Formats: sequence, C-alpha cells, structure tokens
Amino acid sequence: MGAPMARHLLKSGHDVALWSNTESKAQQLAKEGAGKACATPEEVAKAADVMFYCVGDTSMARNITLGPNGLLKGLRKGSIIADCSTISPAVSKEICQEFADHGAHFLDAPCTGSKPGAEKGTLTFMVGGEQAAFERAKPYFEIMGKVFYYCGASGQGLQAKLTQNLILANIMQAFAEGMVLATKGGISPSLMLEILDNSAAKSGLISFKAPYILSRDFGTNFATKWMHKDVGLALEAGKALGVPLPATALTEQMLRANMASGRAEDDFCSVIRVLEDWAGVEVKKP
Repeated sequence: MGAPMARHLLKSGHDVALWSNTESKAQQLAKEGAGKACATPEEVAKAADVMFYCVGDTSMARNITLGPNGLLKGLRKGSIIADCSTISPAVSKEICQEFADHGAHFLDAPCTGSKPGAEKGTLTFMVGGEQAAFERAKPYFEIMGKVFYYCGASGQGLQAKLTQNLILANIMQAFAEGMVLATKGGISPSLMLEILDNSAAKSGLISFKAPYILSRDFGTNFATKWMHKDVGLALEAGKALGVPLPATALTEQMLRANMASGRAEDDFCSVIRVLEDWAGVEVKKP
C-alpha cells in the first residue's frame, strides 16, 4: 500500500524522499515526480519534515524507526512521523516516546481501504497522538485519503483499527459458515447472496467480497496473513485489557488454518475454502 500512497504525494507536486525494502521500487517510483530514492530510512529523515511509512508488522515498524539505520538516526527536531501500519499499540507507544524524547512528533495512523483505497486515494485514517501534529500533517493525509478520525492519545488510532479488523474478520467468518451451509443444503449461492443483500444481514464487507468468492477470485486485496496478524494483535489487546474475545479466538484459528493450507498470500476472504474443504462443497456461481 505504501507505493500508491507515495505516488499520490508525487503526483501532487511534492518533493518526496523515498525508501523501500526493495531498492528498485523506490528508484522506479522516484521517476514519477520530484522523488529522491534513499538508501536507508535514516536518509529519508534527514531530507523530510513529515514522514509516512506503511510496513507489515510490529518488528518491521520498530526496525524502520529505531533500528541501526532507522528514522531516529537522521531526525530533524519538530518533524512528524506517521505510522500507517497496523502494529502493537504497546510498541507504538514506546516508539512514540522515543521520538518525543528527541524532539519529534509521532502519530499512529493506521488506515483502512486495502489496496484499492490506496490506489484511488480514498483511504480512511484513524489517528492517535498529538492533535496539533495531526493538524499540521493533515494536508498530506488528505492527498492519500478521504476520511479521518482523530481518536485521542498515542495508541488510540491503533486501538480503533484493531477493533475494526476484528469485526471485519468475524463478519467474514460468519458469512463463510452461512454460505457453506446454504450451498450444502441446496440453496444457490447467488440466491442466498441476494437474500442477504435485502435483509438485516446486509454487510458492506460482504457486498464487496462476495462477488470475488462466487467467481473464485482470491487475488489479494488484503492477505490472509495480514488479517491473521491483526486479529492476533486484537486478542493481545483483549488480554491486556481483560476483555474476553471468544468468537475472535475461533476466527484467528480459522485464518491460521487457511494459512496452513497454503493460502497465506491469498485474500482473507479465501478463509471460506477451509470450510468448503471440510464440507465438500464450493460456493460459486452456477
């Protein structure tokens, strides 16, 4: 998601310092505008006043910020760093404190909208951290997204994002169970979907994902491995806060089963295939 987000900043005419784990990606993207490919995150920090990054997990976020060649090493005082990833709220708070101790502002700003939202510039951001820093950075956020929620202190943006993904994952699990049951019972999947779309069970997630499932297109918008990671973080947050999450614990296991079946890179809607394998049916168009 980071590449299309950066592309929008370039197309808007901004000077953008770029870094990627895959060096060739940054070099290619730099050619699309006033971009400069950097060798390390440290080099980016030396060139920028406002920084955004989007990485896969908590360890990657820690490395890109506090690692040997991380952003902290090249930091300008007063600069703003926005982490658009979905990582552990506890670790995010630690990173925030490190930057604050060095005179910079850190925002946890996870986004939702998956790859299509990043490409269209229609992401939704949930932001935690200093509100004044968010307001300073907002003109850049507005190039990449359309909806913004300031959620409060450091870590609160992530708390909101984990809640959202917990609900999405559980909705998908319920849909998968219901559709496999209906198909096994002789109901056409297309008919069942129409019934759902015209009932209290209608869901925006399902309206978007169901056509992919029925056409057996599990190409990645949001990979199973990343949803599994986010659901795991939600369970960790529940444990820390003393909140039982029984349905989510089962959903996490179903996502793990999908990964064990070799579908870690497939879109998370492919979790239905675990149930299809067990039931001996396939939810698809006639």
